[in-house]
Amino acid sequence: VEKEIDFYKHFTWLKKVNLQCSSNNETYQERLARLEGDKESLVLQVSVLTDQVEAQGEKIRDLESSLEEHHHKLISTEEMLQQELLSRTSLETQKLELMDEVSYLKLKLVSMEEEHNHIDEQEQHHKAEALLQELSRLKSKVEELEGEKSQYERKLKATKVIFALYVPDQELQRLKTGMETLIAANNEKVSQHLCTLHLLTGPKSAGSSMHFVTGRGVLDCFLFTGKAEKTDDSTLSDLSPMSSGVESGQQSPVSPEHKKNQKGILKLWGKIRRTQSGSLPADGSDSDFKRGGFRATAGPRLTCLAPFSKWSCDQVCAWMEEFGLGQYVNMARQWVTSGQTLLSASLQDIEKELGIKHPLHRKKLQLALRSFSTKITEKSSELDHIWVTRWLDDIGLPQYKDQFSEGRVDGKMLQYLTVNDLLFLKVTSQLHHLSIKCAIHILHVNKFNPNCLKRRPGDENKTSPSEVVQWSNHRVMEWLRSVDLAEYAPNLRGSGVHGGLIILEPRFNSDTLAMLLNIPPQKTLLRRHLATNFNMLVGSQAQWEKQEYLESSGYMPLTTTAKVRPRKIGFSSFGHRKKRTHDSTDYICPLDASQDQALLNGANRPYSGFRGLSPIFDRDPERQEQVGALQI
Repeated sequence: VEKEIDFYKHFTWLKKVNLQCSSNNETYQERLARLEGDKESLVLQVSVLTDQVEAQGEKIRDLESSLEEHHHKLISTEEMLQQELLSRTSLETQKLELMDEVSYLKLKLVSMEEEHNHIDEQEQHHKAEALLQELSRLKSKVEELEGEKSQYERKLKATKVIFALYVPDQELQRLKTGMETLIAANNEKVSQHLCTLHLLTGPKSAGSSMHFVTGRGVLDCFLFTGKAEKTDDSTLSDLSPMSSGVESGQQSPVSPEHKKNQKGILKLWGKIRRTQSGSLPADGSDSDFKRGGFRATAGPRLTCLAPFSKWSCDQVCAWMEEFGLGQYVNMARQWVTSGQTLLSASLQDIEKELGIKHPLHRKKLQLALRSFSTKITEKSSELDHIWVTRWLDDIGLPQYKDQFSEGRVDGKMLQYLTVNDLLFLKVTSQLHHLSIKCAIHILHVNKFNPNCLKRRPGDENKTSPSEVVQWSNHRVMEWLRSVDLAEYAPNLRGSGVHGGLIILEPRFNSDTLAMLLNIPPQKTLLRRHLATNFNMLVGSQAQWEKQEYLESSGYMPLTTTAKVRPRKIGFSSFGHRKKRTHDSTDYICPLDASQDQALLNGANRPYSGFRGLSPIFDRDPERQEQVGALQI
């Protein structure tokens, strides 16, 4: 049963209205209708309020659920915060541990560095001691090898003397008999000449002191030369007037036949003395013996005995040993029967039979065999490969000494050195090619005089271009010290700068020298000072030629990075190469007939002679293509 609702309790305004209505004496019907309307409105309001209450209840439930959710989130956040705090605490603990470990590692690193430095010092000390020991051992070994070499040389000389003195008994008896007959004939001729002289000059002249060479002395000379085996009757007859020479004083008039006999005696006596110059006094005109010259080789001593074609296998092998090709002696003993074997062999046969793979060794042997074939001894043959290494020091290129020594490059090979030979010797710098070219040219002009380069300083105020052109690299450095550029002078070591390059190469000017001395471009006063002294050094003529070349079209300055490329041979060049086996244009510094004439024209004026022979005016397009090509 629905409980009666007290509307007046909840709605006081209705009570007021009713009271007002009653006061207004409303009728019952009107009041009932009004109440019905109020009831409907109230029901409507109740329904609205009920809906609002339900909506508010739903909102409350939603808020409660969200509150509960937030409460759960807060709990989880608090848990995460606790975990973060725990992890942070552990991380701080780990950080402290790591810091302790880092400090420990730093201390350990410092101690290890100190220990490493100590070990390095000890290791370097041990290495230095080992190197010193190795050096002393090598020095002792070199001394032993030098001793063995000198001992072998003495044995070789003794063997040669024994070989020269060796004569078969029957031949010796025959020679003794011939000599006795010859001595008797000489005595008779001497008596006849004395009588003739006595009749012509009178008692005073006949009483003058005379010198006779005894038959025994002549026999000893013949036996000592080692040529008695090949002596014929015509050679023995030259000895007949040997005892008729006057030692000193005024010469008496003699017959033409007597003069002819005297010339024959002197000629034969000169042969004997040249054959064994070590046992007889040297001629006044002969130069002193020098190691590294032509007399230092076995070739000239053996050529006095017999031609190269008639040398035995042992003689050829001994010559190769002293010639610097001793590594091929074993193969030579198996193939060479006489000197003619080498003379008649082709280049392919020599390479195959002797096993000579080094092209410069083949060239060295080929040039020597050509000298034996033509029987022309050139002055450059007197310079061996040891002298060439010293020559490289003089021209300022000591870095190539090992390659040149390994290739056994001697003076003869310098004379016929080609661009490809230099490239094989690992000389690729264009500046170094020009340096070697000018240095070889100086040797040509001075007829391969080994002492043509000047090493010691002289009077700097009295220098001429003809003297400067013969300056060595060390002498140029001394000149730099004299013009207050001593701090830059050491930069010329290994640069290849010498007097010949300074004077003869037109592209070599003061800027090139400043570049090689590493003088910065911003130091204009220093470069101007160098240019002034450089122009005074080279002279007006060379300065004019350098300036003219500088202003010419196509001028390309010298640089330290310019390289020389090998010549490219096209298909059209093979036929020409077959026709001319010795192409002089391949030589780094050729000396042809026109240059010989220029040398004669400049004989009285050394400087003009140098300029006339200068290798810098080479206008051959093929050589310019090869030597002048740059690979920067």
